Amino acid sequence: MRLTTPPTTVFTRMSALAQETGAINLGQGFPDAEHAPELIAMAQRALAEHSQQYPPMRGLAELRQAVCDFYRREQGLALTPEHVVVTSGATEALAASILAFVQPGDEVVLLQPCYDAYVPLVERAGGAVRMVSLSPPDWSIPFDALEAAITPATRMIVACTPNNPTSTLIPRAALERLGALCEAHDLVLLCDEVWEAMIFTGDAHCSPLHLAGLRDRSIKVGSAGKLFSLTGWKLGWALAAPPLAAMIAGQHQWLTFTSAVPLQWAVAEGLALPPEWHASHRATYAPRRQQLIDGLEAAGFAVLPSAGSWFVSMDLAASGLPADDEMVAERLLREAGVATIPLSAFYRDGADKGYLRLCFAKQEAVLDDAVERLAGFRRGL
Repeated sequence: MRLTTPPTTVFTRMSALAQETGAINLGQGFPDAEHAPELIAMAQRALAEHSQQYPPMRGLAELRQAVCDFYRREQGLALTPEHVVVTSGATEALAASILAFVQPGDEVVLLQPCYDAYVPLVERAGGAVRMVSLSPPDWSIPFDALEAAITPATRMIVACTPNNPTSTLIPRAALERLGALCEAHDLVLLCDEVWEAMIFTGDAHCSPLHLAGLRDRSIKVGSAGKLFSLTGWKLGWALAAPPLAAMIAGQHQWLTFTSAVPLQWAVAEGLALPPEWHASHRATYAPRRQQLIDGLEAAGFAVLPSAGSWFVSMDLAASGLPADDEMVAERLLREAGVATIPLSAFYRDGADKGYLRLCFAKQEAVLDDAVERLAGFRRGL
């Protein structure tokens, strides 16, 4: 028997090195404190008061309705439960969506840098990826290159807004251009929107589902783990026009079939919290974001503009450092005691190696310590 062990992700490797060396982990994107005690209490009540048996395959009726009500209040989207498939995390929603629409020999266009699950999920479905690189430093979509990447075999474009890892938004005008391409070539647009509740610039989140030309050919992926800062809950959803949602559900039933029912009850209750709760929850991160940006800039590092997610990016060349993100990340971890993530890890090929990603979803004292370590590293150059 011939066995090949798949490589571990850069997040796993950097987190393991951080633990091994005692470095501060600003690499992997998780908060180091619980920020949603209300949700914990809701899950505890669900364990005591609700059935622990299989919920419906597509998700509790109460949760699917709560998802619709949440997006109507927060984003003005008109959805019904038939649009909703509850999944075991957003990554499973991505997997079920790709498996539903990508067959062996099909092509999928990905915009890189991108979340590292996209490529293996497309390949697992038997598809081939065609990469189009976003244009730094604003990470805009190069539409000429995107259109050139579309062939008769293309079935899907995958986008992400707010983007991981760049923390930028896809403007409405760019989504409209994406919609025109998808209509012209009869493509599905899969849009990863897990960071939609973590936008810090005052911009309104714009989903493809807001646009008439994309409403019937787009899939919106969301994450309760990101909405409530409970990343370990691994509860998400795919939202799409009912015919598309039915196809996604057909794949979901053979992946995980359903997800932990106490967490479904808790998320259904949590989504009904008033808009003020969600605004306050997001506001807990804003000072930490500014603290990291201010600290890095005061230490002489160049920070790129960002809008959403728990991340900011450092421009190495503009910071007076070599444009070799893997080498710099290794030195920062071992010499400064701070773990970061090289953006080149989010590329399939032709990687731009000039940037590092850092996570600010940490406690104030942790960020202060990290900034001081990074400043000391820079002073020693």
